[in-house]
Amino acid sequence: MAEKTELALDRSQVKKAVQALQAFLKTKSTSASLFLDESQQISLLFTFWKIPKQAQTIRIPLPHGQRSEAEEVCLFTRDEPNMTTDQTQRFYKKLLEERGVKNITEIIPYKTLKTEYKPFEAKRRLLGNFDMFLSDDRIRRLLPSHLGKHFYERKKEPLSVNLQSKQLARDIHRVIQGTNMKVTNKGCCCMARIAHSGMTADEVTENIEAAVQTVVAKLRMKGPLVKVIHLKSQTSVALPIYTSDLSDLTVLDEAQKKTLKAKRGAAKKQAKNSTEDVKETDITVEGKAEGKKAAKGKKKEGEEEEEIPQLVPIETPSKKRKLEKSSKKKQLKKAPRPAAVKKGAKAQGKMTKKAGKSDSKVKRKVPKVK
Repeated sequence: MAEKTELALDRSQVKKAVQALQAFLKTKSTSASLFLDESQQISLLFTFWKIPKQAQTIRIPLPHGQRSEAEEVCLFTRDEPNMTTDQTQRFYKKLLEERGVKNITEIIPYKTLKTEYKPFEAKRRLLGNFDMFLSDDRIRRLLPSHLGKHFYERKKEPLSVNLQSKQLARDIHRVIQGTNMKVTNKGCCCMARIAHSGMTADEVTENIEAAVQTVVAKLRMKGPLVKVIHLKSQTSVALPIYTSDLSDLTVLDEAQKKTLKAKRGAAKKQAKNSTEDVKETDITVEGKAEGKKAAKGKKKEGEEEEEIPQLVPIETPSKKRKLEKSSKKKQLKKAPRPAAVKKGAKAQGKMTKKAGKSDSKVKRKVPKVK
């Protein structure tokens, strides 16, 4: 991939665009007003060659402050241990006065934000009362759950500040007078506020140059990045101040071809490695099969040489007799007898029974010998 290159802005072209935009804003201002409306924001619109892979937020320090002194700034601070909310508020007010910070209008501790600004209406009121919000970097991660989505939809999310810094005034001034640009991975266009309509043309051009160089330096992309840069206000048409050369397309195509070649080479290497692994596994499987066959052949040879006598189970005689008796009884029961034989057998049985009875009676009637 090609390395990052600085954008060569044409200063005269940028200044012409700024002057044309200021003339347009003068015509839009009311005849009764004697000065330009400072609420009119001037922004830069960046269009990239490709969609970024990662989302990021770029802080852009500006040489000339883009916010007026009339704008109100709110600071969220952490709760100091062994102090009430009023005491923490006084403590941070005193700290800011000692360090020479004069841009902050109100200080809200974290505990008061949780309790007093919990209802939805209170959050909406807080959002409308201030133009900018700062927060102590020690509690920055806790704020999104308490502020709500409206702060982020209107791009007024609090910016973190290190309140323990030795150069606190300089850091807060840079954050307030600078700007931020959110680079998303959902599109190729991003916008950053860099000036307002009350500034001179030279100040606006200097801010534009500083913003473009910082954006190009801090973007997490390689190769030619910026395709077009436009200058616009809230109500004006976008004026182009930079367009990239067509040679950037060839550079991008070459870079894409290199990446595709690298990916294909990696895929081929993986395929070769996988085929080699499969061959090795096949060889090992064949070796194992041959070893098993050889072992089986050896076993067969040993069996032929020495025949092992087979064990025959011995049946017990008791089980045999029982089985024979049961089979005989079943056969006798199953064999039908003729009716004549049955009657004769019954008569013979009765006669034998009577003879037995008479013999027993005769025996009983034998006289005793005196």
